[in-house]
Amino acid sequence: MSSVAILSMHTSPLLQPGTGDAGGMNVYVRELAGSLAQAGVGVRVYVRRWCEDLASEVSVEPGLTVVHVDAGPADLAKDQLPEVIDEFADGVAADIAENDVSVLHANYWLSAVAAHRLKHELGLPMIATFHTLARVKAEAGDSEPDHRIAAEAEVIGCCDAICASNPVEAEQLVSFYDAAPDRIELVPPGVDHAFFSPGDRNGARFALGLDENPTMLFVGRIQPLKGLSAAVEVLGLLPDSRVRLVVVGGPSGPDGYAELDRARKLAADLGVTDRVTFLDPQPHHSLSTHYRAADVVLVPSRSESFGLVALEAAACGVPVVASAVGGLRTLVEHGITGYLVEGRDPQAMASRVSEIFESAELAAAMGHEAAEAARRFAWSTTAGRLRRLYSDLGARALVECA
Repeated sequence: MSSVAILSMHTSPLLQPGTGDAGGMNVYVRELAGSLAQAGVGVRVYVRRWCEDLASEVSVEPGLTVVHVDAGPADLAKDQLPEVIDEFADGVAADIAENDVSVLHANYWLSAVAAHRLKHELGLPMIATFHTLARVKAEAGDSEPDHRIAAEAEVIGCCDAICASNPVEAEQLVSFYDAAPDRIELVPPGVDHAFFSPGDRNGARFALGLDENPTMLFVGRIQPLKGLSAAVEVLGLLPDSRVRLVVVGGPSGPDGYAELDRARKLAADLGVTDRVTFLDPQPHHSLSTHYRAADVVLVPSRSESFGLVALEAAACGVPVVASAVGGLRTLVEHGITGYLVEGRDPQAMASRVSEIFESAELAAAMGHEAAEAARRFAWSTTAGRLRRLYSDLGARALVECA
């Protein structure tokens, strides 16, 4: 094959994860694109220009280029992006006309709508990785606009392949969107073991200026979906007054600042304000130090297609206590690498966290098993699977719209 066009319309892999709309998807696109390039696949990542002074193209590494496409004002709000999808698609098409591309790989529903149009115009196979699904989020209590639900349903019906990170997401695609099972490919994301690996906890705490007190860690964008308020409530329920909660991330989306205010007020009401440390988003690879400094990582999400934070924590040898939702069900082995809690119940989470704090042997065993389980996930493996899929699609007839 020649090269792949990776569409990431609404957020750039060059952005700092944990800031604005940048999160696990940014890590996914950046690490996958780099691994594909290292495997000999030419990669062009198409992103909507989000800042006026961005270069038209950024060469990230040999074989990997990020292309900034003009589509609406640079500061356009996320909820207005559907209005400029066609403009974005026009810009991608103009660049593809000058570059040899053999497959389209869309990330998130906005990019998938653009890629769907380009598939028919250019006669190229289309793969989509949705990262989140509107109907799944709605079931968990996060409302999504009807036009997104309709767009996802239409695109899923015409995808030549759909990437699911785990069997839970694959089942959701079938049950919520009637996706054709034979077009769903299980392609889990990876983790960079050169950075995310077990290390010395005391050394990590010294590097971060933390004392020896028991530490819980929350990493992610601050928005209701991710459950920071639940993490603060867990802290307030723990009997050990030495425990602290370290939060790494920034407000995201229209409700981000409200969720941050809610978490701060809750901490004050519970009398734990002095035991919650808020840190700005960190460079991705430096997060490994924060994971290693923690005794346990909390992932109290309402929904989660995969749960990259849980995987990175596991790779660093840290037990995870997470909501029993989505991909977290496949990442956390209950009672082996951490605990899964139904209903995101703070009291149940606090009980599980206490078990880990109270038994050094249990914590060590879980950390060891977590690191071993995480070894199954590598970006080179993800890239290898997708490279074969890209090549296979080139030999197949394109799926027609229903």
